Amino acid sequence: MIIEIKIPTPGESITEVELGKWLVEDGSIVEKNEEVAEIESDKATLTLVAEESGKISFNVQEGDTVEVGALACTIDTDAAGAPPKKAPSAAVEEKKEAPSAPKAEKAEAKDQPKIKTTAVAKEMMEEHHLSVDDIISGLQRIGKKEVEAVIHQPAAEKQAVVGGTKANFSRDLKRENMTMLRRKLSQRLVAVKNETAMLTTFNEVDMSPIMELRKKYQPKFVEKHGFKLGFMSFFTKAVAVAAQFHPAVNSMIDGDQIIEPQFVDVGIAVSTPKGLMVPIVRNAESKSIPAIELEIKELAEKARNKKISIEELTGGTFTITNGGVFGSLLSTPIINPPQSAILGMHNIVDRPVAVDGQVVIRPMMYVALSYDHRIIDGKDSVGFLVKIKELLENPQLLLTDGKAPEELLLQV
Repeated sequence: MIIEIKIPTPGESITEVELGKWLVEDGSIVEKNEEVAEIESDKATLTLVAEESGKISFNVQEGDTVEVGALACTIDTDAAGAPPKKAPSAAVEEKKEAPSAPKAEKAEAKDQPKIKTTAVAKEMMEEHHLSVDDIISGLQRIGKKEVEAVIHQPAAEKQAVVGGTKANFSRDLKRENMTMLRRKLSQRLVAVKNETAMLTTFNEVDMSPIMELRKKYQPKFVEKHGFKLGFMSFFTKAVAVAAQFHPAVNSMIDGDQIIEPQFVDVGIAVSTPKGLMVPIVRNAESKSIPAIELEIKELAEKARNKKISIEELTGGTFTITNGGVFGSLLSTPIINPPQSAILGMHNIVDRPVAVDGQVVIRPMMYVALSYDHRIIDGKDSVGFLVKIKELLENPQLLLTDGKAPEELLLQV
């Protein structure tokens, strides 16, 4: 029986995708639920799965742009079965035939891909029981003869071996097509620079309160929840709380109107081999730190393993990006449209700071807020970032929606 595998629908707004890469060979035997291809859309990379076991035949080539619902491949279930066993390699057969090869032959076979040995040299080495390593270690200096030998080699074979180190010389260029996700990302980034009045404001955060809190409660947290407590959940919660004091940062422009959501859906930028993806933590304002941490962990794993859905990448009212994981000290993040602001986290570095008139060493992080000045004024942008700083340096305020306990007690 012939099973038709068609291009799935990644999302409502997507009508065509690109066949990024086949994960199996044309005509090979595949197993049921095996991933056979990568599908590139302008929002995410998804996988195509074999519905049944059998022999696969391609109908689309790598790099082709096809419509959703088009036939990608067929599977002949009548040909299903275990793949033929691989014939033993020549190296295994040779080992069976000659289990006790001389020392020189073993060494020469091991190093053969790296160093060419002439027949005369090989004969001399065998006669005197020398290996390639013995010859290399015996070289004391490089003379005119050795240099000329390399100069007059064919270009394809030009290489130098000095003291056992192989140096390759190449002028080759590697070219590969941009994925649909990368192309779309490029277009969006250029559009942001051209269509928004983007500015960036900076501040710094003393991370010692959160670091001490994590150090003190990490064992209990792992024991109860089964995963480690990171920094991103604190920043996500802080953004959700600060947005209640400065709602303009959580708003966006739609034509001549300003949309101000009454919820905070925070996108967490995740770097993947295929490009940047931004999974969404929805209603962050109403979730606890453990719930946010778990959701970020699960979404990031899905994004990196190409298991994330379009729905989990769609929407978002604010974005956080963490360049600190790559060692960035300071940067100006770019807004993720149609959002109006993005928070950039950076590397934590011990620096001298003034505390109560004394110079002390504290783990400090620079934070940056890039925002669209068309909709967010300086007062809101700076105030929002100052509120983020206050919440992170006093994490207990995250339990009281950013208000001091005394204010709640006195209802002021």
